[in-house]
Amino acid sequence: MRVAIVTESFLPTVNGVTTSVLRVLDHLERRGHEAIVIAPAGRGHDSYGPARVHRVPSVAYRQFPVGLPSPVVAGALADFCPDVVHVASPFLLGGHAIAAAARLGLPSVAVFQTDVARYASTSGLGPVTAAVAWRLVRRLHEQATVTLVPSSASLRDLRRAGVDRLATWGRGVDSVRYHPNRRGAGGSAAFRTALGAAPGEALVGYVGRLAPEKQVERLAALHRTPGTRFVVVGDGPALPSLRRRLRHLDPVFTGALHGDELADAYAALDVFVHTGVTETFGQTVQEAHASGTPVVAPAAGGPLDLVRHGVDGFLVDPLHDHSLRRAVRLLVDDPALRARFGEAGRRAVVGRTWERLGDELLGHYADAVAAPAVPARASARARQLSATS
Repeated sequence: MRVAIVTESFLPTVNGVTTSVLRVLDHLERRGHEAIVIAPAGRGHDSYGPARVHRVPSVAYRQFPVGLPSPVVAGALADFCPDVVHVASPFLLGGHAIAAAARLGLPSVAVFQTDVARYASTSGLGPVTAAVAWRLVRRLHEQATVTLVPSSASLRDLRRAGVDRLATWGRGVDSVRYHPNRRGAGGSAAFRTALGAAPGEALVGYVGRLAPEKQVERLAALHRTPGTRFVVVGDGPALPSLRRRLRHLDPVFTGALHGDELADAYAALDVFVHTGVTETFGQTVQEAHASGTPVVAPAAGGPLDLVRHGVDGFLVDPLHDHSLRRAVRLLVDDPALRARFGEAGRRAVVGRTWERLGDELLGHYADAVAAPAVPARASARARQLSATS
């Protein structure tokens, strides 16, 4: 099979969209399929393994390159002649790619990964802006042959928005790298020592991109939790603001970590706190579970599918900090509960390998190839969108 992957994010930018695309490319190569990538302009990386990377012009927004509609897209698709077009987290570039695929008679699989509409509603932009964002989401996704959603919450949201032809596709986790065996030895112990965590002190932390929509400032509600040391792992445009807003916690900001260093950080944590309410999935929740670390997360979005309340973590009220404080305090005060939750979380994710999820994706590709053409109404809108791009 020949697969063209059009992504709103790619190397050197590292985030959840990029990571998922890289795992898909790895799986396609292992299974003997051919692929190309169409992505926003970036330094270097004109290939990934055997896959050629075609770059389109981009503009910077909050340290993030945003790809613009470009003739490069249609040209690359026409030259490569893919069996299917995989569009990762479609926005400007992705919407243009779906329209181009429709004009060329190519099936497209759109992967819903960034909840732009919910982000608008939680960023003080008002209900009108959120409604406009949902109309844009519907307009983009109704052109696709199929839209893959990562969670039951996203499935409900898109159905409510009027998007049809939906299927569920989650994310895999590397349960070999992220493992509780790292806890208490080697790099994990060194990580705790470097943070100044005293023996018997609970290490509570967040891992992920530091951006306004992640709402990491909610950690400030934990400043009166005794017996704790706090750490924030990650980087992003919200870092200067978080240094001010979390100063009473006196957290350690490690910057972005990768590979074994990141795995050591997860294993060193006693409690992982996921803060944002706009996550369509929550990959860091899976990585914490794989590391044997209990999770506290809002009862919203992707974590609703990933955290079993009272089994491997706590789901808390996304609007009230007292719920967050109570859940973290329960885990800080009870090492046996942390151990039980950690073991249950590990068991829940150990079978969610990228290999299994990659094979599921290939099945979705095959379904898209076999599906009838997108209805004429959506195709007309695709042409209109393309004409205004």
